Order: sequence, then structure tokens, then C-alpha cells
Amino acid sequence: MFGFLKKKSGKPDEAAVVPLPVESVPADASPAPDGAGADSPAVIDVGPAVVPEPRAASVAAAAAQTEPVPAPKRSWTERLKAGLSRTRQQLGGGLASLFGRRKIDEDLLEELEATLLMADCGVDATQHLLDELRTRWKRDRLETADQLQSALADSLHAIIAPLEQPLDVSGHSPYIIMIAGVNGSGKTTSIGKLAKYFQAQGKSVLLAAGDTFRAAAREQLMTWGERNNVTVIAQESGDAAAVIFDAINAARARGIDVVLADTAGRLPTQLHLMEEIAKVRRVIAKAEPSGPHEVILVLDANIGQNALAQVKAFDAAVGVTGLVVTKLDGTAKGGVLAAIARQCPKPLRFIGVGEGIDDLQPFKAREFVDALFEPVPGAPKAETGAGSKA
Repeated sequence: MFGFLKKKSGKPDEAAVVPLPVESVPADASPAPDGAGADSPAVIDVGPAVVPEPRAASVAAAAAQTEPVPAPKRSWTERLKAGLSRTRQQLGGGLASLFGRRKIDEDLLEELEATLLMADCGVDATQHLLDELRTRWKRDRLETADQLQSALADSLHAIIAPLEQPLDVSGHSPYIIMIAGVNGSGKTTSIGKLAKYFQAQGKSVLLAAGDTFRAAAREQLMTWGERNNVTVIAQESGDAAAVIFDAINAARARGIDVVLADTAGRLPTQLHLMEEIAKVRRVIAKAEPSGPHEVILVLDANIGQNALAQVKAFDAAVGVTGLVVTKLDGTAKGGVLAAIARQCPKPLRFIGVGEGIDDLQPFKAREFVDALFEPVPGAPKAETGAGSKA
């Protein structure tokens, strides 16, 4: 049953439970037919049936025939490929256009360097990938486009594979996860999706609306709580640390498995505001000496190389232990993961490629690379055979 605690003025531990209405079956509902089991759905008397006139019936039948059939739900792999289509066109499609010749030479590698930089791989990762490709080119005597693209995919996987570290929440109860990030990164939405994910793992979840700075954040988190049928600890105004402190105590009293604590969105350049997030971390440690057990930074993939600056700034303030990268289905370039892996590696717990509640999933490096290098429809193919021009 969903509910939330609203903070009153007065002592810090005074709180009132405001339950949400629960839909129930009317008392005069028709009894179940003879032979129906206890699991049979209740039958509710809604009055006499209305028989439509012949013309109305034909119109209704025609409408039913023309009503579109809902498309089957796509798998995560299909959604990942669709979400990375823009990146794939930039990276994979760019490579395909470069490889419209048989011979691999330095001019082609220079053009490849520009393609990787445009895919947000960053200077460090791009240089590393090119060095690896040059070594493979000479050592393995690569000649065709497929060979070079396969070598690039292997090198990219080797860079980002260390980021693949699934989050294990079984070590503590409650397991306290502090969520940070700038406004607009998808932080609050990611919390709602994480709640759904942990519920699917059989875990009970409690949400703490610690973003008291943004007016709509509390209502947004409460909406996610209602959608997932989980409790949200919130107050209309006040100190974010106090809200999270109360949430931890409530989770401990109720035997909750996971606490997801939202915090106010902060720009890494606002040092005085970053200090407030550091205060939240200290208060969590007072409520639970072993906590927080995970500090997740939510990054918007569309910001490109600015993501590196955010990781460094938030890590200095609160000690980031994991990342969530969202909006990879937008104008983002998936190469930013390579930049993060080379310059400020942090475990990449989850990636998001859509607005759906299931569009946030644990990061798997091989799955990501395979989706990134899937052939782009209509892209030029490499020329092979005796008639090819060098």
C-alpha cells in the first residue's frame, strides 16, 4: 500500500502518515457463480445491458476491425539497438563510409580519428584506440573494412569492459543508495526506474524525497512511488538531510531492503551547493554508520565530455561509487563511455535508452558494443575482389 510521511513543524521526528485511498469492491457486488474458486475475479452488477441498434452495432464492429493492433513489446536488446541508432550512424555508419576502399592506410586512420572524436570518445580514448588499430593492422595484416571494424569493436570492448560491475544490494539491510546529479540529468526518473528494477529482484524499496530544493521534485517522486506501489518519505519544505535521516529510520523499522535517497540537483561549479550534498552524506553516515552503501551519479549522455567534469566534481564532494548514464537514445554519442573509462573510471551500474519504466537496465559491455556496431541499413559496403581500387 502506497503512502508517504509528511513532515510537520516541530520536533524532527514528528511525522504523520497520509494514506492514499485504496480501491475496493462494492459491498453489493454480485456473488461468484457456483463452482467458482477463491481466486475467481469478483463480478460486479453494473445494471442492465444495453443492446445497441443494428446501425450502431455495425459501426461499432467496423471500428473494432479498424482499431490498430498494439505492437508486441520489444526486448531489451532491440530497445538498446534502437536507442543507439544515432550513435551507430555516427560511428558505425561513418566507418562504413570510410571503408569504401579495400586498402587500409594512414589517410583512412586519420579520418577514423575524426569520426571517433565526433562520437564523443575523447582525445585520450581515441588515441588509445588508434594505437591499438595500428598495432593490429601491421601485426595481423588487416586489409578489409570488416577486419578493421572488428578490431575496433574488440578494442572498444576492452576499454569499457572494466566498467561492467553489477550492483549487489545483498550486503546490508537496509541498503542505502544515495542518488546525485545535476538538474535535467534524469535523476528522479532514474530513481523510479530503479525502484521498479529492485522490486523485480524481489526487494522491498523505500524512496526518500531529499530534493527539497526543486518544487516539483517531491511530487514527481511521489508519482513514481504510487506507480511502483512503494512508500515515499517526504516533507513540503525543510532540510534534505533530515528527510533522508527519517527515511532510513523508517526503513529500518519496517524491514525495507533498499532505500533510494534523492538529493537536490547541483552544478559542480556551485561549491556551496555541493557542500550541502556532502552534508547529506555525513547525515546518512550518522543514521547508519556503514552507509551510504552506494553513491550513484546520474549522467546525461547528451552532455558529451562535460560528463567527465561532473564525475570528477561529484566524486570529490561525495565519493561516487557508481554511475547511471541516461538518454543514450537521444543525440548522445555512445563513445562517451570510452572517455569515462579512460579518464575517470567508475563502475557503470545502469544505462538508459528510453522513457519507459523498463528502459533502464544493468550495463553489459559486450551487449553495448554489439548494438553499437550492428550494420547500419543503407550504409556503403567495403569493396572487395580483384576489381577493387586501392
